[in-house]
Amino acid sequence: MSSSSPAAARTGLEPGPVRPSPDPSAATSRLFLPLIALCTAVTAANIYLAAPLLPLIARDFGSTSSAVAWLASVAQFGYAAGLLFFAPLGDSVNRRRLVAVLSLVAAAALVAGALSAGTGALAGAVLVASAATVVPQLLVPLVAARAPAERRARHVAAVIAGLFTGVVAARVLGGLAGQAFGWRVVFVGAAVLTAALGLATAYVLPAERRRRQGPLLAGLAALPGVVRHSPDLWRACVRQAGMYGAWSALWTSLALLLTGDDGYGMSTAAAGLFGLFGLAASVVAPLAGGLVDRFGAAKVVRSAYLLAAVSVPLFWLGGQAMAALCAAAVLVHAALVASHVANQTLALTTTSAPATANTAYVVAGFAGGALASALAGPAFGHWGWGGVSAVAGAWLVLGWTATAVRKR
Repeated sequence: MSSSSPAAARTGLEPGPVRPSPDPSAATSRLFLPLIALCTAVTAANIYLAAPLLPLIARDFGSTSSAVAWLASVAQFGYAAGLLFFAPLGDSVNRRRLVAVLSLVAAAALVAGALSAGTGALAGAVLVASAATVVPQLLVPLVAARAPAERRARHVAAVIAGLFTGVVAARVLGGLAGQAFGWRVVFVGAAVLTAALGLATAYVLPAERRRRQGPLLAGLAALPGVVRHSPDLWRACVRQAGMYGAWSALWTSLALLLTGDDGYGMSTAAAGLFGLFGLAASVVAPLAGGLVDRFGAAKVVRSAYLLAAVSVPLFWLGGQAMAALCAAAVLVHAALVASHVANQTLALTTTSAPATANTAYVVAGFAGGALASALAGPAFGHWGWGGVSAVAGAWLVLGWTATAVRKR
């Protein structure tokens, strides 16, 4: 679709070329998708880096785990803010330069976090690092544009598989390394990986010649119009906000249940190993991509919501039964990634400004996740694990209700 399409005229955007000119190096071309998936894994891990380390951070600062649980929400709000300001630039500026700069900023903020002397300084560092950790969302529209139409969802799913592998790595490896070396070392290690993978990814990106039209933040200003003129995008945003909120409430609070004296009393390292159940997401992503290409996004999202609805009562039972908790962890990850592959593929193909549409979609999801996480911490403090499960169930009900309503 050309930039002179009616959709482009409505949003006021002049998107860059849909298909960037290919890089002449065959070796670089072969590295393109694997390296983007690996970079996505590393950068996505930064958003969840603090979650498995909360008990260690609390002990270091002389606090309690529930009192520092809000740091997980800070990371998600920071990511949502970064998406608003930086991700729409993917339609108008040189992605090579932007990916390199954001990777270095995120790395510097992680180092600052490792050197912080209190929760306030750490929260500021986490906020900046998360805001700069939007590299995957700059790259997903590029992957979708380069993929053959009949395999587009599968290519998007490969990047999403990398994203969820990073989430698992943050919990498992972060917990193990934090237990062995301390949480500050984990932050420094994440900074080194972020800088190295970000610069390597910027190097293999195809050359783009773009002339920006209008103000630098034109994509941000166009977000409301893009969503208003695309009912499919609006539904994808609200559906994923509900799904991601339910997952986030449960997953960011899980360390409190697993390590708490009133819960399972595990060590941070043992609790981190629980994140291995999240590998279900990496396995499901390619399967979900094939199902979306074959049956369409709507059927996959309905099935994902059904899986998530089953997982919430299992999570509640998991407060007393480890077997239920394990089963719930597998189901909720499978539901989240299937929904994400379907909804993001729809968001990337529903307008003529894919980077801006993708920004609206991901911001909606992370805003829903951040708000649910912010409520889950106090809910755990007042009502225990049952309160967290109630927050997750409420988010699913909201997302499903919105799914069933057709925007006129």
